[in-house]
This record gives sequence, C-alpha cells and structure tokens, in this order.
Amino acid sequence: MKKCIIHIARFGSTFALRFSILLLGATSSVADEIEEVIVTAEFREVSVLETGNSISVIGSEIIAHREARHLEQLLNLVPNVNYSSGASRGRFIQIRGIGERSQFIEPMNPSVGILIDGVDFSGVGGAATTMDLSQVEILRGPQGTLFGASALAGMISLKSNDPTPEFESSIETSFGADGLRTFGGVVSGPVNADLGFRLAVLKHEGDGYITNDFLGRDDTNDLDELSLRGKLHWQVNDDLDISLTSVYVDVDNGYDAFSLDNTRHTLSDQPGHDRQESKALSAKLTWGASDRIDVVALISYSDSDLEYGYDEDWSYVGLCNGTACDFSLWGFDWEYSSVDNYQRDRENITMDLRLVSQDGGKLFNGSSDWVAGAYVRDQDVSLLRQYTYAAGDFISSFDTRNSALYGQLDTYLSDTLTLSTGLRLERRSSDYDDSDGVRHDTSENLWGGRLALIASPTDDMLVYGLISRGYKAGGVNSDPALTAQAREFDTEDMWNLEIGIKGDWMAGQLQTQIAVFYQKRDEVQVKQSLVEPIAGSICPCSFTDFFDNAAEGSNYGIELEMSWQPSDGLRFYGNIGLLETEFDDFSSFTHVSADPENGVTVDLSGRDQAHAPSYQYAVGAEWHVLERLAFSLDLEGKDEFYLSPRHEQKTDSYGLLRAKLRYQSDQWEISLWGRNLTDEDVIVRGFGSFGNDPRKLYTTEPYYQYGEPRVYGVTAKASF
Repeated sequence: MKKCIIHIARFGSTFALRFSILLLGATSSVADEIEEVIVTAEFREVSVLETGNSISVIGSEIIAHREARHLEQLLNLVPNVNYSSGASRGRFIQIRGIGERSQFIEPMNPSVGILIDGVDFSGVGGAATTMDLSQVEILRGPQGTLFGASALAGMISLKSNDPTPEFESSIETSFGADGLRTFGGVVSGPVNADLGFRLAVLKHEGDGYITNDFLGRDDTNDLDELSLRGKLHWQVNDDLDISLTSVYVDVDNGYDAFSLDNTRHTLSDQPGHDRQESKALSAKLTWGASDRIDVVALISYSDSDLEYGYDEDWSYVGLCNGTACDFSLWGFDWEYSSVDNYQRDRENITMDLRLVSQDGGKLFNGSSDWVAGAYVRDQDVSLLRQYTYAAGDFISSFDTRNSALYGQLDTYLSDTLTLSTGLRLERRSSDYDDSDGVRHDTSENLWGGRLALIASPTDDMLVYGLISRGYKAGGVNSDPALTAQAREFDTEDMWNLEIGIKGDWMAGQLQTQIAVFYQKRDEVQVKQSLVEPIAGSICPCSFTDFFDNAAEGSNYGIELEMSWQPSDGLRFYGNIGLLETEFDDFSSFTHVSADPENGVTVDLSGRDQAHAPSYQYAVGAEWHVLERLAFSLDLEGKDEFYLSPRHEQKTDSYGLLRAKLRYQSDQWEISLWGRNLTDEDVIVRGFGSFGNDPRKLYTTEPYYQYGEPRVYGVTAKASF
C-alpha cells in the first residue's frame, strides 16, 4: 500500500487544493437528510449502508447530471473501475484491475458481469445505454455466491424505472457539438388498479470526433443508437406479482478511430463499423407462498447480433505516392489494403429460482434469514470472420451451459452483530469448434462463496470484514498455429479479503464508505498477442491472440466514497480509489516458442497489470444559486496505466473538468453543459509494438484511440 500513497502524492497537492476549495465553500445551515439508497442486485433489497460489501450506486439524478447516454460515461465516478474501448463504446470493463480489454476471434469468458433489468448482457456492453434508468449498481470484488462464473472481478446491474401508480410522461431533447442530438420520451401509468405499464424510447446520434481527410467526412466514427423498453407490473393478488420487461437496442455506429499520425484525423478508405441489435425479454415472479418463505423466479432471454469491422491499414491505396515508400524508389509496393470484419450471434437463456425466508421461516429459533436457489444458463455464440488476408471465411461456434446451486445464511449473533455465509456450487460445460479444425470440449466443477462478519455499533454505522472467493472458467485458444500446450488455458480463481466502514453522519447530512481490500489471484488469465509478418510480405503483420495463465497475481487498494449535503442548496460528492496490482510470477509466451519481436520469453513478474491505474478520483459540487437555478462543477482523473501486458506502452495521467448550469420549473428544465472543458486527449485504447505506416517503412511505434474531446451542448426536458 506504500506504493499507492507515493503515487497519489504526485498529484496530491493539486487534488487536495481543489477539493479543499470545494469544502470551504460549504455552509453550516440545517439540511434535509440524504435520501436512502436501496440496492436491488442482492438477494434481498437492502440499503447500501447496510450491506457488508463494496457497492456503489449511481442514481438517475447523477446520470442526468452527467448527460450520460451510455454506461461508459458513468464508470469514472466509481473508484477502481476502468474500461477499454477498441470500439465505438467502452464495452470492456475492469474492476480493481481485472477484466478484458478486447475481443477478436477468440471466445471470451467475461470477468465483469452485466445485468440489464435482470437480463445477462455480460461481454455485450454495447447494449448498456442509460435510457430511463433508475440506478446503476456496481458491486466490486468477486460475486461468487450471487452471480458465479461471469463475476470474478465484480458485477454491474442496470435497473430501469418501474411503472408508476399515477399517469406521467416526459420528453427530452439535447443538442451539442459535433452533431450530438438526442430525442427521448417516457409514458407510464396504470392500466387498471392491478396492472401498470411503462414505455420508454431514446434515440442518440452524433457525428463523432474524427475527421477523415481522405474521404472528406467528419462522421466516419459516428454514433447512431436507438433504445426501446416496455415494462408491465401485474399485482395478481396479495401474494403474487409479476414483472415483465422487454428491451430492444439497435446500434449502428461507425468505427474509424485509429490514425497513422496519432491524431483525430484519419485516412481510411473503408471506415469500419460497430453494430449491435439486441432483443431481450425478462420475467420476474414473486410469490408470497406463506409467512415463512417467498418464491422468486427470474427468467430471461436475449438474442444479440453484433458486427464489428475496421480498415486494418487505416489508409488508402496510393498513400505512398510522393512519399518515402513510393513505388518508383523501391520497385515494389510498401502499402497494403485490408479489412477485418466479425459477425457474432449470441443467444442467451437464464433461469433462476430461489426461496427467500420471511419472518416466520427464520432458522435456529428465528435468528437466521436464508436464501436457497438453483440457476441454469445456456448460451450459444456463433462467429463469422471475413478477413482480406485469409484464404477463406473463419467460422466458429462456442456453446456453454452453466448450472448452479447456491445459498446464503445471515445469522444474527446479537442485536449489533451478523454473520453472513454464502456458497455457490457450479457445473460448467463448453463446446467449441471452428473451420480451422480446432475442437475443444470441457466440463468442470467450480465453487465460490463468502463469509462476512457485519457489526452495527450504532444505527448510523456499519463495520464489516469479508472473505470471498470467485472464479473464472478456463477455455480454448482458437488459433491452430499455436502449440498443443498453448491451445488451452486454466480456470482462474481469486480470494478477496476486505474490511470496510459505512456511515451516515451529521444527522444524515454526510454519508461515507471506506473499503480496504487484498485480492490473491491464482492462474491469472492474461491475454497475449504474437505479432508476425505475413509470409511473403513485408507487411501487414498478423496478430495471434491467445490467453495464457500467470502463476499468481495480487491486487490491493483502498476505496473511499462520500456525499455531503450541508444545506438544502449545496451538495458535495467525491470518491478516490488507490490500487496496486502485479504479476507475482509470469513469464509471457512460455507456452509458445518465444516473443517473435525480441526472440526471447518476456518475464512480467513484478510488473503492474494492464488497465489498472494506481489512483483515480472524482470530486464535485452542486450549488443552487437560486431556488430554480443550479450550477455544478466536477473534476475526475486517473493515473497512467499499462495498455497491455504484451508491451510497455502506457497512457498519460489526466484530469477532466465538466460543468453544468440548470434552470428548473415545476414541469420543465433546461441545461447548458460542457464535458472535458480543457480539451484533454484521453487514451481509451492503444497498441505499443507494431508498425502500420508504410510512409515510415513500418517502423514500430505506439498507436492510440482517443476518448471524447471538449463537448458542450444544451438539454431540455418537459414532464406532464
């Protein structure tokens, strides 16, 4: 942890000064209490300040405050949560330094679970739009009991607003720089005394932040996203209620993000795309079978068609004319032209049946609440890859089946002390085959769980200690060029030790959460790439992606969150995450011949893990200047971090400033807002060890994808 403190000191003076200025602006007048936040992703709905776990909840007000249209625009608010783009959106998420960064032909087992209204969208983060959300819940650390194999690092649950007992509706529109435009609407209310409905729609478009100089266009990296949701809530009788949700997401975004010159100006003649069409249904049935137990059944189905493609050369035919790679100078063509396209179809079915104890069903003389459940998931993924330099199309199928039994027991040792124990036993089978003749079938037994001691010394404070275990299934590397030993990788498991304090202070004006954690990882799954020139050609280079296992890894740090409302018209909020990660023992390419660029095995032992900044922070304040006029200012940032375990390239540390001025009446509001006001270049994806520019004779250099530059706009909303 000492290294963390040293790292934070590098930016500490500026951070502390800005944060102190915010705090000094506070007043001491009497304030209303901060509203209680309820977590819905746990087995029982419970206040976030009553859970023995590290959980962040982002409510609808904060989502609107940030003008967020996708989950990626909220993640910087949560300590020790990061993401990688490599597409039109940041759909690959890391929690406490653990998570994937990209996917190409290889099948993937996600480290971070994503639920959208109970539907499993793990690994398909493009569907995580923020339309009509009530809150986003981020559970950090392994969720072995709650969610199993797809939540080694943690879980993210997006919950939309429910039907309302009274009729209400709203419309919203927004316009901003670079062609940003958003239109949305919601209608909600009762059909009759027992049945309620809610319909929501959101259309979000933008030209993107790239100028394609070759095509003379500024929309080759555009956004075009449509989200629809319908919900029904039926109170059948006093003991039974049924909730139905349908979701449709249609994404048709451009993907033209990488430049040979590492700028926002590209030269692609065949710009790529990032498309997704997802249809999903979920049903939740809650039956109060008796005063002893409730029966809860959750069923979901989703079908996602994904297409991701890009111009591999990032240029056009004729680029070499008049440059150092001109044909007349060499007698051959240095340049190449190539596109790479991936079409995936993912079908997912889940069923979860659980029994939840009520007051009359507590065990051990009424001292223990309990949950017992069974879970089944069937997922089929098919892939078609079309690549210019391949002899033919590549086709694969990856089918997985998960079944699990789980339970949790919460024993009240005294009025202030609770022991929580949980266990999940999971059976996972997978079948993989492809057009290159690779076949792989596996079945394995997995287990995870938790043991937590939770103390409540006062009504407003909770202290907990937690030991939990998570797991991530092993799998297959699809490329037949790999050795037989390198074709499989093992299951990863992790032990998480955590202590935390949560409190509600100053008569409800101040809420804080502090967690200190240490995670020990065994058989760490690490994505690697071999980079080789294609036979008979100077370039392009071929990438062979594969997963390998490091012997061990460790991740540890601190997470602090606070919200302070000293008066009705003033609120401060902030978080900070400190994180240290390293490979305890890992020689890269040990199952492959060697690193073809250096001719030797790369020893990563002791090195930081990728996409794991040693600090990140977010602080802000909202001030009601007048009764209806509010101004907010936010600052968020991260330390530098490695972009990949395959090379030494890092991002730059950064700080982003955003502001918003909002006027609100009883039925409408209008806002002026700006993000990244200092126009920082933020790296959201990068490569560090290959050449792609024939003008430089394919000299090896880093390449970056940049996030959102300075953006500003206006939003108007009316409620009826």
